Parts: sequence; C-alpha cells; structure tokens
Amino acid sequence: MSHTWFWSLIQNDFKTGNIDLEGCMRLLEKMQVSFDEDHLKHIFKKTVDKHSGDIISMDDFKAIYRALVHRPEFEELFKAYSVDGKILPDGQLLKFLVKEQFQTEANETTALEIIMKYEPIDEVRTKRMMSFEGFVRYMNSEECSIFKSQHRTVYQDMTQPLCDYFISSSHNTYLIADQLVGPSHLWGYTSALLKGCRCLEIDCWDGNNNEPVVYHGHTLTSKIPFRSVIHVIDKYAFMSSAYPLVLSLENHCSPKQQEVMADCLKTILGDKLLSSPIGGEVDVTQLPSPEALKFKVLIKNKKVGTLEQSLLRMEEDYHGETEELSDSDFMSEDEDSDDTLPLQQPRSPSKRKGDRRSVSPPQKKTKVRKTKIALALSDLVVYTKSQKFVTFQHSLQHQLCYENNSIGESHARKLARVSAKEFISHTTRFITRIYPKGTRMSSSNYNPQEFWNVGCQMVALNFQTPGTQMELQDGKFLDNGGCGYVLKPQFLRDCNTTFTPRNVGGYSKPMSLSIRLISGHQLPPSSMSKTNKADPKVQIEIYGVPEDEARKKSSVIKSNALCPKWNETFSFNIQVPELAMIRFCVEDEVSLVNNEFLGQYTLPVLSLNTGYRRIPLMSKEGIKLESASLFAHVWYY
Repeated sequence: MSHTWFWSLIQNDFKTGNIDLEGCMRLLEKMQVSFDEDHLKHIFKKTVDKHSGDIISMDDFKAIYRALVHRPEFEELFKAYSVDGKILPDGQLLKFLVKEQFQTEANETTALEIIMKYEPIDEVRTKRMMSFEGFVRYMNSEECSIFKSQHRTVYQDMTQPLCDYFISSSHNTYLIADQLVGPSHLWGYTSALLKGCRCLEIDCWDGNNNEPVVYHGHTLTSKIPFRSVIHVIDKYAFMSSAYPLVLSLENHCSPKQQEVMADCLKTILGDKLLSSPIGGEVDVTQLPSPEALKFKVLIKNKKVGTLEQSLLRMEEDYHGETEELSDSDFMSEDEDSDDTLPLQQPRSPSKRKGDRRSVSPPQKKTKVRKTKIALALSDLVVYTKSQKFVTFQHSLQHQLCYENNSIGESHARKLARVSAKEFISHTTRFITRIYPKGTRMSSSNYNPQEFWNVGCQMVALNFQTPGTQMELQDGKFLDNGGCGYVLKPQFLRDCNTTFTPRNVGGYSKPMSLSIRLISGHQLPPSSMSKTNKADPKVQIEIYGVPEDEARKKSSVIKSNALCPKWNETFSFNIQVPELAMIRFCVEDEVSLVNNEFLGQYTLPVLSLNTGYRRIPLMSKEGIKLESASLFAHVWYY
C-alpha cells in the first residue's frame, strides 16, 4: 500500500521525464518533508554521481526520500509494536503511547485521533491503522516535542496579584546593537512585543519642536520620536499576549515635554491605557491580577502623591502644573541611573498639589537633585510607581504595594548573596526590576537565573543580544502559552517563606531525571565544511539553584551532521525542579579547545515531556532551525 501511495504521489512530477535538484526540492516541499539544503544537495550529488549527469529517476527520488525520512531509530520503535513490521493497529499504537510515551491517560480515542491526523494513506487510515509513513509524521510532530503541549497555552492561575509572577522584561528596548553608538530603532519594540515581552523600557529626552525623543542619553545612539514608539506599541501590544503591558519610562524630559508624553499616551493608546485604579479603588492594599488587567497598558514612572490625590486632580483642569521632588541619590557607584526615586513619607494630603514629602536622611548621600514632574504624566501612574530602593527594612516599613523598585545587577547580586531571605521576603510583596550595569557597553547580559531564584519579577535583559542568557529568558517564557507571565513557585509567593537558593530546606522536591540522547537529524553543517559535515557533540546543562547547576557532555561523532547516533544516557538529580531550566546545546568540535555553536533548545524542567521526544533546535539568533533536531528518551520521577 505504501508503495502504491508513494508512486501515485510523485508520478505527475516525472511525467515529462527525470527531474533535477530544483524539481527534487519542489517535490519534497509538496510532500511536506523539511530538509536542510546542504544535506539535500549532498544526498542528491551522491545519487547522481552513480550514473553521471544531474537528473534523477523516480527510483532515485525514492532513495533520497528514504534517506531523509525513514530514520532507523523510528523504524526500530515501529517494528517493536507492529504485528508484521508494516502496519500498526490502533490497539498497538495505544500500547506504545502508554508504555513508551508514559501517556497514562491515553485511550482508544487518543490513538484514533493520532491515526486520523497523521496517517497519509487512505486505505490504512480507514482501517484504523498506521503505516510507517504515518508513524514518522507523528514522531516528527509537535505532539512528540520535548516541550509539553499543555504548556503551550495559558494553563496557570492568572488571578493572583501581579507581584506573584515572573514577567518577561526588556532593557533599553529601543537599542538593536550596543549602548554607545548603535542605532535606536522601532524594530526593538516590535520584536520584543512579538516575543511576548511584557515590560518595555523607554528612555525619554527633550527633542526639537517640543517633541520628546527616545535614545540612550549622553551617547551617540540615534534618536527616535517618542510618538512613533507609542504608535508601534499601540499596534503590537497585545498581538502575542492579552496580559498587561508595562511601559517603564526612564524620564529625562522637561515638564513641558512630559505633558506632550502624557498627551501622546492618552490619545494614541486610548482605552488601552490604564489611568485610574480598577473600580475607582484608591485604598489599594493588594495589586490586581494579570487577568483583571488584560489588554491594559500600565505606566511605570515617578509619581507625585497618592492615588486619591491623582483622582481628585483628574476631575479638574490642571494643565501645565508641575511638582518638584527632591531626588536624594545614594546609589552604589557601579549603577547607572534608572527610573527610581527615594522613598518618602506622606504628609497631610493636599487636594491641589501632590504632597511635598520629607525624606529621612540617607546613609550615603552623594548629591540631592531636584526633579520636576508634570502632574499630567504623574497621574497616569497607577499600580507601577517607581520608588527608590533604600533597604529591605525601609521597604517593609514604608513601601506601598503599588510601589516598585529597580535595582542594578551588581547591587542586586550582592543583596542576593548576603540577604537572600530578606530579598525573597521583599519580592513576595513588591515588584522588583533588575537591570544590567552601566558598564555593559556592548549590551551584554547577566545570567537571569540568579535573580529568578530570589523571586525578582522583572529581570530585564538586552533582547538584541543573543547568547545563553537570552536563551534562558526565551526558554523560561515558552511556558504558560508564551504569554509573558509565569506564576512563581509557592515558596517565592509566601511572605513567611524560609526558602533561600543556598538553603532549600524543606522546600526541596527532588527529581531524578534521566535523558538518553539517541541521535541527531539534519544538524547544521560546520561553517568549516565544504559539504554537509560537522563533528557534533551535545552539552546538556541544568540551571537553577546553585546545587542543581550541572553540565554533562556527550562524545563527539566525527564527520556526520546528517544523522549522528550517540545512544548515551545522562542522569541528573534536581532538588528544586520548579526553578530549574534545561538547555541542550549542539556544537561542532573544531579543535580540542575550540567549538562552533550549531543550535540549542532551552526549556523549564517541569515542561519536559516523557518518552521518546524530538528536541527542536534554535539558531544563535533564536530562530527555529526548521529541519534540525535531536532525538532523545526522557524519563523522571
């Protein structure tokens, strides 16, 4: 049957005689077979070399098709469950699902649905059976991906307060290269939003003709109009996620241009802009949930006075009014300025003016600078008020739930090292944003894992810079439907938690994970190879709390990027799987000391599927390599 099906599928293309490489590619595309051009050219060349010339017959095409599609590791599995080595009845497919894929909830309907979806041969399908052709299609499908299909949609509770989630966050979103002379570009915002990013940064400065501009101040990076940025945000804000988008403003504008900013935000974003508390509730004791803020844009900026004063002011015409705030700076030396302000004590509420608030004397005062803020912009800040971080103790006593802190990575790293318990207690209550230190001129990134480990919600990275750090970021936010919000584990949400990354104590839920790396398929050839060769090896890495960090390497397979076989098993013991990430990295061994990156895939450990699984691979830039993959068997308890 498969023989007849195959010929009937291809004979039209051979009507006028044999076909060339171009025709071969077209036919494979028609049959929905994904192929890497280098690999196909190599197989095609080997085929035509047998009988000189550059065209192939139907038999040749069948051989090429089999070389790409009929993988021996799939055949072995198929034959183990097939009655005659040719056909898999629905009952046998069900056995395979339960026994090999650990799909304990699978039943006859599940097996039948798979047959209906993937079996290409009509006569086989109508008999509720599966041919090897159907089995291959199923094994290559999303259903057999290593990433759990349940996690491809929003499945977590989205009704908890905003501070209970990890939130996908970008730093200096407008830059698409380095921090000094690189271009600022609207594409920075578009691409971050399409990736599901939910917190964007906008550096605002006074521009010509009373039009604010966005760029990295005091550098040679190019400038883009603030108005254009907001138009792009309006267009793409909710394309990849329905959940709230936070605009983190680093505001260096004069009050006059701040009013222009406020006007832009209101007129362009319209109803999307959240400008007053939900239900007019001014006495906010708990942040609203992502669910309650769906399709809303929140402004993160300095704010004058209380929510109540903002609402009272909004009823009047206060155009052109500004308020002066003293900004006592006692940042540690290694930090660049961010959108932060010292904490102040409210005095008696005044109706017209925001309160003038007195500041307790800072421990390490370097300079006091006055910041003027337009009330029109200040009043657009509701649940994300930027507040200067002083100490954890200070926040506990004075900070309100809708006040957020931004802390530079160096300071945050030190706090995580010496006061992890207090840090975690702080992040159970307040949204905390971490940003890269100012000395990262080339837009390099820090490891986000160390700040997720202490519950920081907004761990802002330079999205334009590829590397392991962004791969961890992309992998973490694949979870929960890629909506940009991932619910933190319970022990990072409970105010009375005693968990710390270096002392997990009773919060440990040990997991024993075993991965048998079986093979690779159509891996990208080495840049050094003139044909389709590479010397691939795979590195499996675990990121998480310090005691879970691990790295294991496979052996090197010489001169084979098309179908390398490893059959090696790697075991990991993971104490805190809720925070752990796993990364599969494929490299070409150029020499004993030099490896070339070929592809990688990173995902949360708790999103791993069990059984025989296909591991897709991503390029350095985070783009899916359509035809490349690894094949592994995953098991854990």
